[in-house]
Amino acid sequence: MPDPSASLAAPRTAAIVNLGCKVNQSEMEAVARLLREGGVPLVDPAHGAELVIVNTCTVTSVADEKSRQAVRRARRANPDAGVVVTGCSVQVDPATYARVDPRARLVDNDAKAAFMAELETLLALGRPDGRDDAAPPAPHEPLTAELPTLSGVEAASPIDGIADERASVERTRAFVKVQDGCSFHCTYCIIPRARGGERSLAPEAVLADVRRALAAGHREIVLTGINIGTYDGGWSERGVRGSHVRSALTLAGLVRRLLAETDVERIRLSSIEVQHVDDELLAAWVDGGPRTLPHLHLPLQSGDDGVLHRMGRRYSADEYASTVARARAAIPGLAVHADVIAGFPTEDDAAFERSAAFIRELDLAGLHVFRYSARPATPATRMAGQVDEPTRKARAAELLAMAAQARAAFARRGVGSVTRVLAEQRLPDRRWIGHAEDHVVVAVASCPGDPADLENALLTVRRTGVDPEVPDRATGEILAIDLPRRSLREALPVLAG
Repeated sequence: MPDPSASLAAPRTAAIVNLGCKVNQSEMEAVARLLREGGVPLVDPAHGAELVIVNTCTVTSVADEKSRQAVRRARRANPDAGVVVTGCSVQVDPATYARVDPRARLVDNDAKAAFMAELETLLALGRPDGRDDAAPPAPHEPLTAELPTLSGVEAASPIDGIADERASVERTRAFVKVQDGCSFHCTYCIIPRARGGERSLAPEAVLADVRRALAAGHREIVLTGINIGTYDGGWSERGVRGSHVRSALTLAGLVRRLLAETDVERIRLSSIEVQHVDDELLAAWVDGGPRTLPHLHLPLQSGDDGVLHRMGRRYSADEYASTVARARAAIPGLAVHADVIAGFPTEDDAAFERSAAFIRELDLAGLHVFRYSARPATPATRMAGQVDEPTRKARAAELLAMAAQARAAFARRGVGSVTRVLAEQRLPDRRWIGHAEDHVVVAVASCPGDPADLENALLTVRRTGVDPEVPDRATGEILAIDLPRRSLREALPVLAG
């Protein structure tokens, strides 16, 4: 049996299976860039690859199960491949993955950097056997819709709380990791155990990643982290110490540097805790407009103060609402998205009704719903007042209906306005769709004489209505087209298999 810790062999093809958060997304985009720069095309993991990297998630029990299934599928589809399993689920429970695939190499989060360095060295050395028969690169797969977040962790479905894996991790927007880890220890959350405490990347490293993404053709950058508001300019990195007094760079300062030192056209934040949205960040966002986009994702989790307290959240409902009001006053047309957990222990009927009423009053542009999932060794599992599964499902269903109404109402509100849409994907009916500045998805039809391929173009669009088949998707007409300087297909090839 092969040694799971053995060194990698130089692959002719590779596949990436990614589950979980935007931090996972960013890390796997870095791996994808490294492979492509080394001449290794990415293929569909279901169609055979010599190297398969599975990036796991552990935010819910569903996430763990999907991660295990992904490893099993990867091995079945690629019986002779080198399979590398990494991510949060491996960090928390490596023994399970050793049983799922004894031949796989397990790389926990602490070892990801060393694995990347090993892979980079391997690719730089080239293929020692002189093989040159790797398949030629082909256009990348259609882009998929963005996934919602939960304090830095993804949810692909409104209830399950875990992203479906996909072979391609590149999209029109580039996710750039600026921070990792969290030490807030909310009582339901296993992420501090999986990711460790807060640590930030040096601004020079972030700038380099942004420039790399821009050079590859990306026009929108999403800054991401597990607890991005704790960004401190890199001083929190492990092993970085000194006796002199440092002036830490805040997230606002990082945003200002990115705007001043790169030609990035659009910047978003993936998700930020409400207590970190201070006057400094709002000022940087206002000063950076229109390149800084009018969209904030602010995890809420509950609108009931008692539940918030037992969750270990660091704000009250009134404080959350006050910050939303300040942000809206500062940023015209701001879209505010939130997360909510249904059925947290001790959430009785009255607490749920208070939470639901509070969410309605917020008038959100979007709401991501999670059903509470007990995670091992978290304090919430020991609380009295556990909510039964049927009640959790019923509450989640009610919140999902509210979420759909909120998205549709926000899409209707923009009818008649002129916006800039980043064209991301072509629909079967030949229309193009993409996100506007406020994160609303807009569908547009190209006109005779327009370029056939609008992917990655910035379109000036007048919103004319909402899609009758997709109530939270706006429709519009193209007023102007700003074509990209570089095609993402040329920069980011992927084989479909």
